[in-house]
Amino acid sequence: MKTGFKLTGRQRVYVVYGIWTSLAVFVGVTAILFTAIAKGWIGYVPPVEQLANPIDKYATQVISSDGRTLGNFSYSKDNRIYVGYNDLSPDLVKALIATEDVRFSKHSGIDMKGLFRAIVKRGIFMQKSSGGGSTITQQLAKQLYSPSAENLKERLLQKPIEWVIAVRLERYYTKEEIVNLYLNKFDFLYNAVGIESAARVYFGATPRTLKTEEAATLVGMCKNPSYYNPVRYVQRTTERRNLVMRQMRDNGYLTPAAYDSLRMIPLTVHFTRLDHRDGLAPYFREYLRMTMIAKKPVRSDYASWQTQKFTDDSLAWETNPLYGWCNKNRKTNGEPYNLYTDGLKVCTTIDAHMQQYAEEAMVEHMSGTVQPKFSKEKAGRKYAPFSSQLKPEEIEEIMKRAVSQSDRYRALKKNGISDAEIAKDFATPTEMRVFSWNGAIDTVMTPMDSIRYYKGFLRTGFMAMDPRTGHVKAYVGGIDYNSFKYDMVTLGRRQIGSTMKPFVYSLAMIEGISPCDKMLHVQQVLSDENGKPWVPKNAGAKMVGEEVTIQWGLQQSSNWVTAYLMKSLSPYTLARLLHSFGLRGGIDPVISMCLGTPDVSVCEMVSGYTTFPNRGVRIEPLFVTRIEDSKGKTVATFTPQVVDVLTEEAACKMLTMLRGVMDGGTGSRVRYQYGLRAPMGGKTGTTQENSDGWFIGFTPSLVSGCWVGGEERSIHFDRMSEGQGASMALPIYALFMKKVYADKTLGYSDKENFEIPEKYARTCPPVRESLPDTFTLGEDDFFN
Repeated sequence: MKTGFKLTGRQRVYVVYGIWTSLAVFVGVTAILFTAIAKGWIGYVPPVEQLANPIDKYATQVISSDGRTLGNFSYSKDNRIYVGYNDLSPDLVKALIATEDVRFSKHSGIDMKGLFRAIVKRGIFMQKSSGGGSTITQQLAKQLYSPSAENLKERLLQKPIEWVIAVRLERYYTKEEIVNLYLNKFDFLYNAVGIESAARVYFGATPRTLKTEEAATLVGMCKNPSYYNPVRYVQRTTERRNLVMRQMRDNGYLTPAAYDSLRMIPLTVHFTRLDHRDGLAPYFREYLRMTMIAKKPVRSDYASWQTQKFTDDSLAWETNPLYGWCNKNRKTNGEPYNLYTDGLKVCTTIDAHMQQYAEEAMVEHMSGTVQPKFSKEKAGRKYAPFSSQLKPEEIEEIMKRAVSQSDRYRALKKNGISDAEIAKDFATPTEMRVFSWNGAIDTVMTPMDSIRYYKGFLRTGFMAMDPRTGHVKAYVGGIDYNSFKYDMVTLGRRQIGSTMKPFVYSLAMIEGISPCDKMLHVQQVLSDENGKPWVPKNAGAKMVGEEVTIQWGLQQSSNWVTAYLMKSLSPYTLARLLHSFGLRGGIDPVISMCLGTPDVSVCEMVSGYTTFPNRGVRIEPLFVTRIEDSKGKTVATFTPQVVDVLTEEAACKMLTMLRGVMDGGTGSRVRYQYGLRAPMGGKTGTTQENSDGWFIGFTPSLVSGCWVGGEERSIHFDRMSEGQGASMALPIYALFMKKVYADKTLGYSDKENFEIPEKYARTCPPVRESLPDTFTLGEDDFFN
């Protein structure tokens, strides 16, 4: 017996009609849906202007003079560095296409075959491992314009919108540009946004230099960077990498032999977390950032005691093209530049190798010599790290001030915590991580004790520049940027001690005094404008009561000879000359300033000393040579500013005398202790009670300056033998120069000599032989 259901003719007509009607309705609804999406009635479709510039946030790169990337400026979520398609490794592109979109070159944004496969296998047969239907262009559309979906329904609603955007992207961009946009946009974790940052973070490479297996690793991360994290999950990331390379083999991008060889290579990452505080020259990069984003100074934005800073900033706004550059210049759309998102490339004068040597020299001397000696001297002292001359109530006042200036205090105060509760908080032991020269230490101490602990570290500032071009080659603003952020190269200002004396002698040379003029080496008595006598000390003086030359006085850093010269000079004329030497800030025109009372920065001192090897012409420090936009177009160039300070005759006389300081004077430690034989000039400096140690040294092609001291002037060595400039600061210069001369690729030679016209080359007969270290006592104790 047969059973079954048989449609009549009329019924078959209805079925066919129903199918075609349903199909027509589906097509019509789909057309209306996509039209509504395209018109912006449903969902968000970016306007044409935004599609033309889909990624508008790129980090600014800071580049050294020798082409190394020193660091980036960005908001953390936009730490992206633009890289062009031609700078991508071919294997990177092949790996991406083979893994994510094998028909990439054949579709116009939507791969219908892949989409149908995904619908059938994932939607009908629920095969999660069947592969997705999204093309690279669709994935780019998702990255650019789709917010994170909270559920499957929301994600399904996003898909049609992404299809529309993908088709539009294909109209505006070539396939190469789409690949480039995709790789520039993708977030690879650890603040590595974009392929340039990812290559640096995971492999210490560039996109162009990535090896095949490295490119495959990064492409494998595109599926799920958290799950296929090569830092945390080596095994599963290796398997994913090998899958990518197998896809490359299957699609003809790798030979079977190459694949078999590459898949056996262990996954090795050279992980370097991107942080603007890490890497070379962190103090310099912060100085650069603050300088470039500075706004036009307004007096109301400054405290009452910041009159001088307001004056300095106002002058910088008018005369320094780099100061406030982002706000003084406009993009083509009329908006000011944004240092964090406009993808600028700031080409600096810093030489990465020399910067490395400067930082190494600083660490070697500060951690190996200065700090151990200082800590040993203060060990077990109740007044540590302060001077033994301070009274307990003076130390207490300093500590109270330090507490009120701390971030912890400000945060507690902002939250309405009472003074009594704040005092209790600062006296409560707390777990914390603190700096040490042997690495960070996890410990428990009170916040008050931590403040005192940090004050126990001596600080430093060092800068080196080319006196001919003004290019700043090295910039070390402190001992550790993460723990001590105050920059002692440009922000910090300290008394300069005997490094002031060459400026005084320069004025004397202008006034007609000769290096070979003689005087009786005895105590000097000067009178100020009010008739009050000023009698400078000269502890450890030699040749007392004997005849000495002016040159000998500078060589031995005699306070009496300097005071003798000051008798015939005007403090007001000297103050004006100091400004010509580049010393900014308030300079009180009094007679005692001849021994170094003005507060000056390391940067200003180094610039001032360029006058001597430059035959009387001072050159301003130049930090940046040019700025490029994100497309490589130069939008700004910078040239050094020069100032005529001395006559050629006066400059040559000073050069001869300052060379004498290094050859038998207070700077001769460079010779007998460090073995440097290159022609050099220089000057040591030490302020009252050893609060500041200075050394400024120069060759024909490099001027360098160094300061060492405590955070407070009352934090210093009690003994001059260890607290003077020749002991604290000079060794950093010497160690730096040894490293520079050892690196022949830098082009510096210890045979390079100063060019002094024959008529100015005369030197004075020596007063007597100077014995090593006989000068080490009392060289700069200048107060009565």
